[in-house]
Amino acid sequence: MAKEFFNEQQQKAIVDAIKSAEKNTSGEIKVHIEKRCSAHVLDRAAEVFGLLNMHKTKLRNGVLFYLAVEDHKFAILGDAGINVKVPSNFWDSIKEMMQLEFRQGKFTEGLSNGIRMAGEQLKSHFPYQSDDINEISDDISFSNE
Repeated sequence: MAKEFFNEQQQKAIVDAIKSAEKNTSGEIKVHIEKRCSAHVLDRAAEVFGLLNMHKTKLRNGVLFYLAVEDHKFAILGDAGINVKVPSNFWDSIKEMMQLEFRQGKFTEGLSNGIRMAGEQLKSHFPYQSDDINEISDDISFSNE
């Protein structure tokens, strides 16, 4: 099961990274994990993005970290509000760092560090607002159980 890929302590560390990253930005960060991805990883990430209603944030500034653990695939997908403000290679440095960590078996660290980096990068385009509300749950979502 996808939910068993990260133990309870590791899941807490990932959720804590989301909460920490979102303190710096009005952007919304979500992690979705599943076992398998039979489609192209970006196509599946886009499908999950829609299923999670991430395109419904006020500023269209949601970010999805999608992982298919058994297929060793992952993607970072930002919503339209982000993509119109950032260069096309905006997520590349985060993906490269995460790949290095993943290759060393450091999945929790790689994902948590990627989330924090995304929060830092989003801060300049979508700074935290005092009236900011958490529009997307910080909990990890799972499918393919």
